[in-house]
Amino acid sequence: VAGTVPEEPRCTVERADASLTYSLFLQRFAFSRPVILSGVTDNSAFRALCTREKLLAAFGPFPVRLSTANTYSYRKVDVPFQEYVEHLLKPQDPARLGSDTLYFFGDNNFTEWGPLFQHYVPPPFRIPGTSPAYSFGIAGSGSGVPFHWHGPGFSEVIFGRKRWFLYPPDQTPHFHPNETTLAWLQHTYPTLPPAQRPLECTLRPGEVLYFPDRWWHATLNLDTSVFISTFLG
Repeated sequence: VAGTVPEEPRCTVERADASLTYSLFLQRFAFSRPVILSGVTDNSAFRALCTREKLLAAFGPFPVRLSTANTYSYRKVDVPFQEYVEHLLKPQDPARLGSDTLYFFGDNNFTEWGPLFQHYVPPPFRIPGTSPAYSFGIAGSGSGVPFHWHGPGFSEVIFGRKRWFLYPPDQTPHFHPNETTLAWLQHTYPTLPPAQRPLECTLRPGEVLYFPDRWWHATLNLDTSVFISTFLG
């Protein structure tokens, strides 16, 4: 379901294709800046397993853990996956706070979801000394997570479009931790001088964003989206 939130006028995140070597990734991006990777993996088989019908058939009765869509995401709620898809998966209400918005974006039971993740082909690059962990999510248009930071990782869109906003570690963005990304985009973003605007871009299916350690980032799903992240811990 397409949302009404626009894409950015111009993507300001650097892009790279399958010609990017591991040594060049380490040299240019791993520790310094984000990059969007295209054509580095083929997840068409995984995408075929992530349709609404396939996911409901495989995981409908199993509980999923939802988090509040604020910066700290402290509150957790467990509901059957089918209930989330049929009743809670809807466009973001612009008037609701992040603490009142529930979002499925990562607390996966690996015993139950593991067979699905076995079909996912992760990006071919790693950070030395880290090991990967998957985080799978499904969310409605206009939803997202406001600014936060953690260790490095990749995020791939399987269905839909996801808009990203990123700041380097030394440039703390101006935001309220309980304001949704949609509200921030509508109220704060237009007031920012060009020099204070984040790096931003919209990811489409098959594209992968790499974000370095401690980079601030916020996300906004422009459509009902399915996505998977590979966190390097």
